[in-house]
Amino acid sequence: MKRETIFLRIAIYIMALIMLAICIIVIPHHLIGANKLMHNLFYNWILGSGMYLTALLFFTVLWQALKLLHLIDQNKAFSKFSVNNLKKIKIAAYLACLIYILESPFFYMFADKDDAPGVVVIGIILAGTALVIALFASMLQKLLNQAIKIKSENDLTI
Repeated sequence: MKRETIFLRIAIYIMALIMLAICIIVIPHHLIGANKLMHNLFYNWILGSGMYLTALLFFTVLWQALKLLHLIDQNKAFSKFSVNNLKKIKIAAYLACLIYILESPFFYMFADKDDAPGVVVIGIILAGTALVIALFASMLQKLLNQAIKIKSENDLTI
């Protein structure tokens, strides 16, 4: 393991532990509160499944980032494997954005019932964040494809 990627690996592991704590402690707490407020099992099921599905997508993104760091350590950053990892990150982020957009009516219903308009803003921020990550991964994927193409042309020249 190279020294340059150690900090990024530690940051990824810390983010995974934080998300795991959120999945174990925070999400059930909020689902219990939503159930007491809304008195609707369907609402609770939709909201909980969306939260846990986006957490699963978040873990997928973290795993792909670790694989990308492993490729960087092996000096294989400019390879099709890196492009595939970025593609998987992009797809997971787009799916998370879609889930938050589809759950936005449920956020609105909760905010209306609880008189807490900040819940709607949180849903918009989460969807926007996922969209920014997806667009950034898409841009990096295109740049990496161009870099691989230039590298292969240079390898043929020599």
